Amino acid sequence: MGGTFLYFAYGSNLLTKRIHINNPSAVRVGIGKLMNYQLDFAKYSERWRGASATIVKSDKRHVWGAIWEIGLEHMESLDRQEGVPDKIYHRFDVDVVLPEGGTRKCHVYQQCVIPGSTEDIEELADDRKPSAVYLNIIKAGGKESNLPEEYQKFLQRIPDNGYSGKVDIEVAL
Repeated sequence: MGGTFLYFAYGSNLLTKRIHINNPSAVRVGIGKLMNYQLDFAKYSERWRGASATIVKSDKRHVWGAIWEIGLEHMESLDRQEGVPDKIYHRFDVDVVLPEGGTRKCHVYQQCVIPGSTEDIEELADDRKPSAVYLNIIKAGGKESNLPEEYQKFLQRIPDNGYSGKVDIEVAL
């Protein structure tokens, strides 16, 4: 088939070990900032035993993430991983701002059921908190991706639901 696409990851796919489970062609080509969105957690995920990450519109916020270049042969596997066929997430294109200037057009995924925005991530309702397992993967991915220190501190402030047991996707940290 040939060809590649760019994907902006802000959740568990920040971490190389995680994205490579279903998308072995993924190569991190940098980081970027998605303007006018904020990171949030909404729908409970059986896979992760807590709420999974999504993005919601916000005029005052932004989301940092990794930009991955992935072979077109893995588009379908990424869609499946994100639950597109089950209408859990949907894919669309966004312009991601690069630290050195300019933008890159990337695919991004957003949950189909969008929560009301959370002004303060530290005040997530209990049913919207991610599991400790999932959140630790996001934090490790943020560090591995070399996201800005201020954003990594923001990730540290996100409360979890206390669950740190087995999940459907085991990723050694």
